[in-house]
Amino acid sequence: MLAQQKQRISDLFSSALQPLLADSGLTPTITLERPRDASHGDIACNIAMQLAKPLKKNPRELAQAIVAAVMADPAREGLVESVEIAGPGFINLRVAAAAKQAVVKVIHEQGEAFGRGSLGAGKKVLVEFVSANPTGPLHVGHGRQGALGDALSSLLEAQGYDVLREFYYNDAGVQIATLATSVQARARGFKPGDAEWPESAYNGDYIADIARDFLDKKTVSASDGEPVTGSGDVEDMDSIRRFAVAYLRHEQDLDLQAFGVKFDNYYLESSLYADGKVAAAVDALIAAGKTYEQDGALWLRTTDYGDDKDRVMKKTDGTYTYFVPDVAYHINKWQRGYGKVINIQGSDHHGTIARVRAGLQAAGVGIPQGYPDYVLHKMVTVMRNGEEVKISKRAGSYVTLRDLIEWSAGEAVEGQERDLTRGRDAVRFFLISRKADTEFVFDVDLALAQSDENPVYYVQYAHARICTVLGKSGVDEEALKTTADLSLLTAPREASLLAKLAEYPDMLAHALQELGPHQVAFYLRDLAGELHSYYNAERVLVDDVPTRSARLALLSATRQVLRNGLALLGVSAPARM
Repeated sequence: MLAQQKQRISDLFSSALQPLLADSGLTPTITLERPRDASHGDIACNIAMQLAKPLKKNPRELAQAIVAAVMADPAREGLVESVEIAGPGFINLRVAAAAKQAVVKVIHEQGEAFGRGSLGAGKKVLVEFVSANPTGPLHVGHGRQGALGDALSSLLEAQGYDVLREFYYNDAGVQIATLATSVQARARGFKPGDAEWPESAYNGDYIADIARDFLDKKTVSASDGEPVTGSGDVEDMDSIRRFAVAYLRHEQDLDLQAFGVKFDNYYLESSLYADGKVAAAVDALIAAGKTYEQDGALWLRTTDYGDDKDRVMKKTDGTYTYFVPDVAYHINKWQRGYGKVINIQGSDHHGTIARVRAGLQAAGVGIPQGYPDYVLHKMVTVMRNGEEVKISKRAGSYVTLRDLIEWSAGEAVEGQERDLTRGRDAVRFFLISRKADTEFVFDVDLALAQSDENPVYYVQYAHARICTVLGKSGVDEEALKTTADLSLLTAPREASLLAKLAEYPDMLAHALQELGPHQVAFYLRDLAGELHSYYNAERVLVDDVPTRSARLALLSATRQVLRNGLALLGVSAPARM
C-alpha cells in the first residue's frame, strides 16, 4: 500500500476516534500493519485493544464503534472496501480494488522518483567504504565493501540525504614500509624463494610489475594525486615508496572503475600526521585527563566507556597504535560537519569499535555516543568449477576483485573489446544479496548461468521480457500511461503484482533504517518472480484492446520499478538478454 493511502486510512481512524476520546486526554498512536495471514485482509490495526483498558471498555465493542464510524465516513469511498473485527478486537481492512490499482498510475507519474522519500532532506552523511591499504590489488572482501557501501549510499540519496562517499587510504605505517622493501628486493633482481628475499615481503606478481616500471622511470598517478615518476635508484627508498603507493592506488582506481564505484573524496592517513591532527587528538585526550602513563607507554582509559580493558595509545618506541589515527580521523569527520557517519568494514574490525568510540567520547569535542555507525561484513568464499579458489597469481595470496569481475563476465569475444558489464552486474548483485554479517559463497559458475537459479539473470530477464512484450505490442507507451483503464486489472496474479509494486517505497525506507541494502536485492527477486508468474498465467497481448492496454500499463510500471531498484544497486537493466 502506498504511503498516501496509508495516511488516508490513518486519518479515517483518527476521525473515528475523536468522539470516543473526548475529554480522555489520550493521544494514541495508530499503527497499521500487514496481517500475517493474507486471507485476513490487507491492513490490520489493534487500536481498539490498545485503548480498551484506559477507556474502560470492552475491546470488541470499542472495535465495533470504530468500524461503524470508519464505514460511515465518506472519505473511505474508493479506499476501504470492507472492515472486519477478528478475535478480541483486531480490526482488519480490505482495501478497495481502485486503490490497489492506483499504484500503476503513481509509478508512471513519478518514474525514476518512485519510491524515493525526503527523510534525509537537508542532512549530510559520510559513508566510508573500501578504504583498502595501497599495498596490493583489491580483493573480494573489498568488493563486498564496495557493493554494500555504494548501494547504501544510493539508499541514503533516495531518502534525500546529501551523501559523501569517502575512501580512506592507510598510506602510513608498517605495511607501507613492507611494500617498499618488497619492491626494492624485486628491483634488485630477487624473487620469492631466494635467500635474499625478505621474509615479510609481498609475493604477488604485481610487485615485479611495480619494480620494472620503477626501474624504467615511468610516471603513475592516482585519480586524485600528483603524478609520481620512478627515480630508478634502488637505494632511494623514499622514491620507491611514493612510486609503489601511487602505482597501486592507480591500479585500485582501475578496479573500482570496472566495478562502477566512484568516490567523492579520498583521505590519506599520512595527512593526519602531516597536518598535526593525530598530535592534536592525543593532546585533547591528555588534557581531558583520560590518559595515563604505565610501563613506558601512554594508555587511554577506554574502560570508562565500556571497553573491557584500557588500551595503549603510544607504545614504548614512540609510535601510535592503529586506533589513535582512527580517532583523529573521526574527529575530523565531525569537524567537517558530518553528524552522521557510516563505516563499512570487515568483521575483523569489530574489536576497534569500542576503543574508537571511547576515544571520541573522551576527546570531549561534542561527538554523541554511538558515533560512528558501523556495518561489518563477513568474508567471501569463491567457488569456480566446483572448487574453492584461494589464491590469485596476480595477488599471490588471494582472489582479486578484478579476477571475480572477469571470471563472471564470461569468455571474451575474439576481435572485440571485452565488455565487463555482465561480470560487474553479477558481482555487485551477488555481493549485496546477503546480509553483511553473514558469510557468503560466491559461485562463479552460478554467476555465468543463464537460468532461474542465477538471481541477477532472473531479475534482468524480467526487465528484458517486459521490454520485448512492449516492443511487440507497438503501443504508444506515453499514451498508455494516461489512457489505460486500470479497473480491468482484477485477475489474482494481477492483484499480487500490484501489491508487490506498492511495497517498494516502504521496502526502501526499511532497508535504510536497517542499513541493509540486501533487502533491495530480495525485493527485486520477489518482484521478478511475481512478473514471471503473471506472464505465465495471463496472456498480455489479448485481442480485447482495453484489457491489453491495462496489462501493458501494468508491465510498464513493473519495468520502471525493476529499473529503479537495479539502479540503486548499480546493476544494469538490459532490454535484451
